[in-house]
Amino acid sequence: MNRIQKLAAANAVVVFSQSGCCMCHVVKRLLCDLGVAPTVHELDEESGGADLEKALLRLLGAGSQGPVPAVFVGGKLLGGLDRVMAAHINGTLVPQLKEAGALWL
Repeated sequence: MNRIQKLAAANAVVVFSQSGCCMCHVVKRLLCDLGVAPTVHELDEESGGADLEKALLRLLGAGSQGPVPAVFVGGKLLGGLDRVMAAHINGTLVPQLKEAGALWL
Protein backbone atom coordinates (compact mmCIF):
# COMPACT_ATOMS: atom_id res chain seq x y z
CA MET A 1 0.00 0.00 0.00
CA ASN A 2 2.81 2.43 0.81
CA ARG A 3 4.35 1.95 -2.63
CA ILE A 4 1.00 2.64 -4.30
CA GLN A 5 0.53 5.82 -2.28
CA LYS A 6 4.05 7.02 -3.15
CA LEU A 7 3.59 6.31 -6.85
CA ALA A 8 0.11 7.88 -6.86
CA ALA A 9 1.32 11.05 -5.13
CA ALA A 10 4.32 11.51 -7.44
CA ASN A 11 2.27 12.90 -10.37
CA ALA A 12 -1.00 14.72 -11.00
CA VAL A 13 -2.62 11.71 -12.72
CA VAL A 14 -1.44 8.14 -12.28
CA VAL A 15 -2.93 5.09 -13.97
CA PHE A 16 -2.16 1.55 -12.87
CA SER A 17 -2.75 -0.62 -15.92
CA GLN A 18 -2.10 -3.90 -17.72
CA SER A 19 -0.64 -3.51 -21.20
CA GLY A 20 -3.20 -5.80 -22.86
CA CYS A 21 -6.31 -4.64 -20.96
CA CYS A 22 -8.97 -3.02 -23.14
CA MET A 23 -10.55 -1.17 -20.19
CA CYS A 24 -7.14 0.28 -19.34
CA HIS A 25 -6.74 1.39 -22.93
CA VAL A 26 -10.09 3.21 -22.79
CA VAL A 27 -9.12 5.08 -19.61
CA LYS A 28 -5.71 6.06 -20.96
CA ARG A 29 -7.24 7.16 -24.27
CA LEU A 30 -9.90 9.28 -22.54
CA LEU A 31 -7.31 11.04 -20.40
CA CYS A 32 -5.04 11.67 -23.38
CA ASP A 33 -7.97 12.96 -25.45
CA LEU A 34 -8.76 15.42 -22.65
CA GLY A 35 -5.18 16.69 -22.84
CA VAL A 36 -3.80 14.90 -19.80
CA ALA A 37 -0.44 13.14 -19.90
CA PRO A 38 -0.95 10.51 -17.19
CA THR A 39 1.88 8.59 -15.62
CA VAL A 40 1.14 4.97 -16.47
CA HIS A 41 2.41 1.97 -14.53
CA GLU A 42 1.94 -1.20 -16.59
CA LEU A 43 1.80 -3.79 -13.82
CA ASP A 44 2.54 -6.71 -16.14
CA GLU A 45 5.80 -5.01 -17.14
CA GLU A 46 6.98 -3.85 -13.68
CA SER A 47 8.85 -5.83 -11.10
CA GLY A 48 6.56 -6.34 -8.14
CA GLY A 49 3.52 -5.71 -10.34
CA ALA A 50 1.65 -8.73 -8.96
CA ASP A 51 1.99 -7.37 -5.42
CA LEU A 52 0.75 -3.97 -6.55
CA GLU A 53 -2.23 -5.66 -8.21
CA LYS A 54 -3.18 -7.38 -4.95
CA ALA A 55 -2.89 -4.12 -3.02
CA LEU A 56 -5.00 -2.28 -5.61
CA LEU A 57 -7.69 -4.95 -5.42
CA ARG A 58 -7.87 -4.45 -1.65
CA LEU A 59 -7.94 -0.68 -2.10
CA LEU A 60 -10.69 -0.74 -4.74
CA GLY A 61 -12.85 -3.07 -2.67
CA ALA A 62 -14.93 -6.16 -3.24
CA GLY A 63 -17.31 -4.51 -5.69
CA SER A 64 -14.61 -3.64 -8.21
CA GLN A 65 -14.33 -5.37 -11.55
CA GLY A 66 -10.62 -5.96 -11.01
CA PRO A 67 -7.47 -4.22 -9.90
CA VAL A 68 -6.94 -2.35 -13.17
CA PRO A 69 -7.42 0.23 -14.38
CA ALA A 70 -6.93 2.19 -11.18
CA VAL A 71 -6.80 5.95 -11.64
CA PHE A 72 -5.43 8.39 -9.09
CA VAL A 73 -5.94 12.14 -9.48
CA GLY A 74 -4.03 14.47 -7.21
CA GLY A 75 -2.81 11.50 -5.19
CA LYS A 76 -6.36 10.37 -4.41
CA LEU A 77 -8.04 7.28 -5.79
CA LEU A 78 -10.67 8.19 -8.37
CA GLY A 79 -11.42 4.55 -9.19
CA GLY A 80 -11.65 2.21 -12.13
CA LEU A 81 -13.16 2.64 -15.57
CA ASP A 82 -16.73 2.90 -14.27
CA ARG A 83 -15.96 5.76 -11.87
CA VAL A 84 -13.76 7.62 -14.36
CA MET A 85 -16.45 7.42 -17.04
CA ALA A 86 -19.16 8.45 -14.57
CA ALA A 87 -17.07 11.47 -13.54
CA HIS A 88 -16.54 12.36 -17.19
CA ILE A 89 -20.24 12.06 -18.03
CA ASN A 90 -21.46 14.03 -15.00
CA GLY A 91 -18.90 16.79 -15.60
CA THR A 92 -16.77 16.37 -12.49
CA LEU A 93 -13.68 14.83 -14.12
CA VAL A 94 -12.29 17.95 -15.81
CA PRO A 95 -12.56 20.10 -12.66
CA GLN A 96 -10.76 17.37 -10.68
CA LEU A 97 -8.03 17.24 -13.30
CA LYS A 98 -7.67 21.04 -13.22
CA GLU A 99 -7.51 21.07 -9.43
CA ALA A 100 -4.75 18.44 -9.50
CA GLY A 101 -2.75 20.49 -12.02
CA ALA A 102 -3.16 18.02 -14.87
CA LEU A 103 -5.08 20.51 -17.05
CA TRP A 104 -4.62 24.25 -17.37
CA LEU A 105 -7.48 25.24 -19.67
